[in-house]
Amino acid sequence: MSQVKALINSVEKSRASYLNTVQILSKDNIEFKKNEYSWNIIEITEHLYWAEFLGIAVMAKVLNEILEGKKELKYDSKNKDLSIEKVIDLTWKEKEKVPDIAAPRIRGSFKFWMTSFISLEKILFEFGNKLTDDMLRVIAHAHPISGELDFHQRLEFLRYHIDRHHLQAKRNIKNFNDSK
Repeated sequence: MSQVKALINSVEKSRASYLNTVQILSKDNIEFKKNEYSWNIIEITEHLYWAEFLGIAVMAKVLNEILEGKKELKYDSKNKDLSIEKVIDLTWKEKEKVPDIAAPRIRGSFKFWMTSFISLEKILFEFGNKLTDDMLRVIAHAHPISGELDFHQRLEFLRYHIDRHHLQAKRNIKNFNDSK
């Protein structure tokens, strides 16, 4: 299996695990907030959608520019050869503020955001069909907090990000159950 496919499969495994946790919850559970500063599961799912959609869209734009000869290949950055976990450890504070562009802002139907999040699977696979293993260490684009990341790190980030918010959703579920 190619590295690109393995990275995409890890994202899809994380997506499936998240959805398995949240898709059977009651309306009260998905709307539960521990406090006014926390997100409920609807907001978490909306955020996951926006963050991944935008991440894939920008990666696809950069890859197309490279393939069309409109963008020069760049391999060096301060994060070169680091795992996404190491990059985050070096660049993130304990509690980061979500960039406005990826913040939940519409809210609404959980079913809508869950379906939207699921729809990204096809978009990610389509992007992955254009990306080759030898392009993985080319700089894709900068993350608002971590700086420049290559395509490999960007794909790792998609998986990491879902897993991070999966833990947040599990805490919400536990807090909801404890509040009963």
